[in-house]
Amino acid sequence: MKAIKIVKEGRVEIADIPQPTIKDGHVLLKIDYVGFCGSDLNTFRGLNPLVQLPVIPGHEIGATVVELGTNVGPDIKIGNRVTVNPYSNCGICTACKNNRPNACRYNETMGVQRDGAMTEYLVVPIQRVIMGGQLSSKELALVEPMSVGFHAVDRANVTDSDIVLVLGCGMIGVGAIVRSALRGAIVIAVDVSKEKLELAKSLGATFTINSAEEDLAASLDILTHAMGADVVIEAVGRKETYLAAVDAAAYTGRVIYIGYAKEAIPFDTQFFVKKELDIRGSRNATAKDFAAVMHYLKMKKCPMEQLITGVYRVEDAQLALESWLSDPGRVFRLLIEF
Repeated sequence: MKAIKIVKEGRVEIADIPQPTIKDGHVLLKIDYVGFCGSDLNTFRGLNPLVQLPVIPGHEIGATVVELGTNVGPDIKIGNRVTVNPYSNCGICTACKNNRPNACRYNETMGVQRDGAMTEYLVVPIQRVIMGGQLSSKELALVEPMSVGFHAVDRANVTDSDIVLVLGCGMIGVGAIVRSALRGAIVIAVDVSKEKLELAKSLGATFTINSAEEDLAASLDILTHAMGADVVIEAVGRKETYLAAVDAAAYTGRVIYIGYAKEAIPFDTQFFVKKELDIRGSRNATAKDFAAVMHYLKMKKCPMEQLITGVYRVEDAQLALESWLSDPGRVFRLLIEF
């Protein structure tokens, strides 16, 4: 069967690998769509320290069940559309014992620490399969990245009395905007792309700030009467946004970091103390977050055509990543169709 492999920096190859065989407690999936995410782009750029090349990327999955192993239970049927929880967990580390398996110390995410889903077929343990209901395979391929943003909002305990500043309006930032708006918060979206900010507004952002054209601190002061944001969600992973998050947070505010910064960052830590900030990381997503995203998508209020920037054939995976790299501000999600 065909598989997409990132074999070295800047190079994708289409490999022919054996089709996996069904196992006890597993199901065989025919992959329909898989999304390229920011971690895949960083792998392609040679900037993902968690990846050892070559690797099969992909963990944003829309698929169809084509074969059932033994002991999978009666609820899943051949022909069901599904997505997949792409994370692993050990069950014995402190995160797992604290019922937060999304942050497992030994997690191996598909397409990052282990081979991913950009193959024609995939065998998956039944525990990782999430039934798609009436959602299409394209919609299901958007569930995982949006769930990461949903999880950050949960980590921040966002309520309808909060002002939430979201730094970065890619797919994960979009997830944070949507869920914050669903909870009734005032949402301020920040990005350097006019197109992304327009979409953020349509998805529930009350205000937008183009940080390439406006002074972020001055604009935020106007919108918050110089009080700052109750919650700041960083969904970029750059030094500038990591530092801006602390500056933008209100006294006793909550700062949530999703993005992985690629360098050491020198903080002026006095503001951690003076503002008595709650600073939290947000990693991956939980089953509850997946369910919340799927409930939102079932409402059919999500502008799918705007979130999916392009759909590419397997043979054009190299072109897909090159096009994203050449104009990152334009791209929300690129899907590979199998």
